[in-house]
Amino acid sequence: MTVVPVTSADLDAAEVSWFSALCSDDYQFLGVPDGALRSSWNHCRDIALTAEKQGFRNILAPSSYQVGQDTLSFVAGMAPLTTRMNFLAAIRCGEMQPIMLARTIATLDHMLQGRLTLNVISSDFPGEVAPSPYRYKRSHEVVQILRQAWTRDEINHTGEIYQFENVPTGPAKPYQQNGGPLLYFGGYSPDALELCGAQCDVYLMWPEPMEQLKQRMIDVNARAAAHGRTLDYGLRVHMIVRDTETEAKEYADYIASKLDDEYGKLIRDRAHDSISLGVAHQAKARELADKFGYVEPGLWTGVGRARSGCGAALVGSTDQIMSKIEDYQKMGIRAFIFSGYPHIDEAIHFGEKVMPQLKTCSLPHSYGRVPSQTPPTPLGTGPRT
Repeated sequence: MTVVPVTSADLDAAEVSWFSALCSDDYQFLGVPDGALRSSWNHCRDIALTAEKQGFRNILAPSSYQVGQDTLSFVAGMAPLTTRMNFLAAIRCGEMQPIMLARTIATLDHMLQGRLTLNVISSDFPGEVAPSPYRYKRSHEVVQILRQAWTRDEINHTGEIYQFENVPTGPAKPYQQNGGPLLYFGGYSPDALELCGAQCDVYLMWPEPMEQLKQRMIDVNARAAAHGRTLDYGLRVHMIVRDTETEAKEYADYIASKLDDEYGKLIRDRAHDSISLGVAHQAKARELADKFGYVEPGLWTGVGRARSGCGAALVGSTDQIMSKIEDYQKMGIRAFIFSGYPHIDEAIHFGEKVMPQLKTCSLPHSYGRVPSQTPPTPLGTGPRT
């Protein structure tokens, strides 16, 4: 097996995160709307509060134009309600003027006292179908401008999309003084890998068979190495954990038991990333799965029948889930973003069954950018299997 260089030397701890369903993606039965689980402020707030109580170290706050809550407003509202957990806020590059975005992020970072991380997105806007090279070029320039706003006294940028000269940064300095919040990124095209390798800190992947994940890590590592950088790696995947494998598989069948495939396709198609390469890979995994939806032992693709993006779940007993997580860690994956249906119930299941056996941390700043001044802080002292 090829060893993939990773930023953080201590693989004995990982950033274990949960997901707040801002984009109307919470169900008891996949693809069946449930008023009690709708994407409201109260419900998404309660998901985040539950995640913090269960010991998760970060929580992804996604972004969608079609449905749900505004990401940055939501994170701002959660700042005074939480004390330990980080927030991984999705930002769509180009949606906001970059210097104004830098100020907004800096303000959020101060509200959270440094508990802010960012998920960089390069999707189309409503009514826009832009070429992939343009979208990623736009993201390159946005991130370059953000970095200047966070680390310099003036912004000077001459690009194809944005031009700024001698703009004072003023209030755009974040709470985190070692370069600003960590940047997480997920994408599969050559332009996407180049953006991550050159600019970002953590490469996020969606669930696929392990050999394919290894190859993606190798590919993006090569892009980062070309810029003299190294990255951390993360996996975004759904989760169903029970006392036994049989119980877990029965629950997977249960939540998919009322799914109408035509409605599921409607849900997938309304997403702005529905034609992306990453989504195509998730669809390919479903095609390769067995008649029960498993593309490899413990990896169930049924979730992707009712959502775009991340379309598979780890399904198994506590011991099986622990073994799977440890296998991913041995590959060099350092960050995990889990979710489940319904999100509050499954956060509690995972929190009670798996979290006591995990050593968790918040990821340090990338060696490829600014070396961390302190090592990851472990949380949890349970036994390792």
